[in-house]
Order: sequence, then C-alpha cells, then structure tokens
Amino acid sequence: MKLHSLILGEGKPLLILHGFLGMSDNWKTLGKKFADDGFQVHLIDQRNHGKSPHSDEFSYELMANDIVEYCEQNDLDDITVIGHSMGGKTAMLLACENEALVKKLIVVDIAPKYYAPHHQQILKGLTALDEARLTSRGDAEDFLKEYISETGVRLFLLKNLYWKTKKQLSLRMNLDALKANIEQIGRALPQDAVYKKPVLFIKGELSNYIGEEEEDLIKKHFPKAEIEPIQNAGHWVHAEKMEEFYRTVIQFV
Repeated sequence: MKLHSLILGEGKPLLILHGFLGMSDNWKTLGKKFADDGFQVHLIDQRNHGKSPHSDEFSYELMANDIVEYCEQNDLDDITVIGHSMGGKTAMLLACENEALVKKLIVVDIAPKYYAPHHQQILKGLTALDEARLTSRGDAEDFLKEYISETGVRLFLLKNLYWKTKKQLSLRMNLDALKANIEQIGRALPQDAVYKKPVLFIKGELSNYIGEEEEDLIKKHFPKAEIEPIQNAGHWVHAEKMEEFYRTVIQFV
C-alpha cells in the first residue's frame, strides 16, 4: 500500500503517525518546527485515514508493515518515529518488530495495554453526518453538536471534511472499515514484544490513558523508556501544549 504523506525539510528522517480519525494535516505546525531543526519530517496518513488508500483490512500488524514499506519506498533507515494514540500503538509494534530500522521512539499518550472500545458516539455522529449530505461546514459543525459536546473534538473531526463535488461535503476516512474493525483500535501490544533502544512516553497530566499502573507494563516492553508528563494537557497533548511538547521531544531526540 502506498501511503500518502507530506514531506518537510531535509536531514534525519522523522516520521509522525496521527491518531484514530486524525490525519497527517493535524501535525503540520509541529512538523514545520521539527523540519527547521534539521529533520526530514514525514507526516503520514495511515491506511483508511486522510488521503491514504482505503482497505477493508485494518490492524496494527498491517499498519506497522505499511510503514516498513513506506521506508523502503523512500529509502529511509535509522528513523525516529512519533506516534499519537492509535499512531503510538502502530509505532510501538513497528519498533518492536523492526529494531534495526527505528533509532528512537516517541509515544504520545497511549500505553501498550488493551483499551475497551470507547469511540462509539463519535462514530455514530460521523456516520449520521456522512449520510446527511450537508453542503456547508457550518451546518456540519451544528449537526455534530448533537453527538459531540466538546468543541475541540468536533473541530478536530471536521478537518476530515472535503468537497467531494462542488455541492457535496464528504469525509476522507473509511468509516465503514473503521467501524467494522473498531475492536482492533484498543488491542494490546503482543506480550513478547520488546524494543531495547531509547523510548520517550509523553502523557497529558489530565488524560487517563497512561496511569501509574501502566508504568510497569511500559518498562516490560520498553526497558529504556522515560515517561514525561505535560502539565494541564489532555489526550491531545501535542495540540493543547504545543510548545512544551515540542521542547520535550527536541530534548529527547
């Protein structure tokens, strides 16, 4: 599968993997900052997201393999990878299975454990939105308010809207495949997966995705892991506290 990406800058390869229902565009501002620091930044749309191909098949094994293929297609090695949420799960599996390829790993607000499905209301809202065939972005936001109360989450999701025709808005992600494979999103890292190189876990202080009870599990899979909290940040820590996030990553890489 040939993934869509935006490549910024020249230098050491830095791949950034977005979260569930996100896309590479969410990381453009930070991508430019990393590019200014001497990295060649690859903002990647994972399968069934953004402008990358759609597929009925969807799993972390497939998404990790997509990144291996992407590196082969672009002659990349010794890569640093940042992955947020679902992208963090992809990045963890990628690193564990391809330690020679991945030089350093940054995992953003996700642990290697199992998470029960919890996106049902969002998927319900997006499905209704797609079926409503709306013709303005304002109408789309008003429509989503019935399903999603948080303004920030709504605006994040509405970035997926594009003009399918001159009169009809549509969503870029492959909703049908994501709904059919929703159990895949929360899957844990395989029990025997280990990556022995440096890893930075960044967690939002206000988020409940990484608690103290997950730290032993993190160390089991990633013996050289450091865990850094960012104050007053939730799950979208990189968007909510961009400067602090940026400084934390740069100090590590």
